[in-house]
Amino acid sequence: MSKIHFAAKLKRQLLFDRIFHKVTWFFTFVVFALLAALICSLIIGSIPTIKAFGFDFLFSADWNPVTEKFGALVPIVGTLITSIIALSIGIPVSFGIALFLTELSPPWLRRPLGTAIELLAGIPSIIYGMWGLFVFAPLFAQYIQPWLQDTLGQVPGIGFLFEGSFMGIGMLSAGIILAIMVIPFIAAVMRDVFEIVPSMLKESAYAFGATTWEVIWHVVLPYTKIGVVGAIMLGLGRALGETMAVTFVIGNAHQLHTSLFMPGNSIASALANEFTEADGELYTSALIELGLILFFITFVVLAFSKILLVQLKKREGTAT
Repeated sequence: MSKIHFAAKLKRQLLFDRIFHKVTWFFTFVVFALLAALICSLIIGSIPTIKAFGFDFLFSADWNPVTEKFGALVPIVGTLITSIIALSIGIPVSFGIALFLTELSPPWLRRPLGTAIELLAGIPSIIYGMWGLFVFAPLFAQYIQPWLQDTLGQVPGIGFLFEGSFMGIGMLSAGIILAIMVIPFIAAVMRDVFEIVPSMLKESAYAFGATTWEVIWHVVLPYTKIGVVGAIMLGLGRALGETMAVTFVIGNAHQLHTSLFMPGNSIASALANEFTEADGELYTSALIELGLILFFITFVVLAFSKILLVQLKKREGTAT
């Protein structure tokens, strides 16, 4: 009787295992099916613009719905520039916050500061946009932009980046707001990966007379470099696709300027501003192709980060 019961139980477990296997395969197929459906829908929606403009769409700064002349150069440049500004500010600040929380912060401050970082990550993007437009932009125009023009604006080679009037909104403002938004994400991930460094490694380095900076540079960073790269790519993904906060402060102008003080546009803000107003097949198709371009940029960034992580793992194996 016990053997029959055991055989029935084993048969039932094997059945459940097969069902679980099939269900997981189904979920995997759903993910790839959704991805393929998204890509196909974007490509199909972009066909009228592709037929009308071809590759010129990527390199044209024209955007005139009345004459149906469209180009993606301004939104692409705006997306890339604001993301670069955001990471240029966000990476060192996040790195400092994570190192302070894990290596230098007194115990009584560590938990409140970590909680504050997590709360910043949970604030909706539209709140950042409203704060940027009504609080940050006036202060930026009154105090920061004149100072930047008087200092960096006089440096040969980069002075043209800080020319123009002080409006408070523009490419630089959007990049700074994006930096404030991505800092909590990057800092939180960096803090988590820094905390997994075995204390024995750090204590051994201190025992040999290493300073705090030497321990961080030669022990903490090499041990966690894969996680650090992942945190940076997470922040870059957030910066590339951010919509509402950028829409409030970038100026939403389809114009190319060399100055970072001047208004511009990004792919996400263009979609948010104009999709509901799109009238006509070509206008709608141009916006859909902008979405396809943003998807492609994000895909390239993720692919590059994956390749970089694989190379880092190979180097670790070689060093070992």
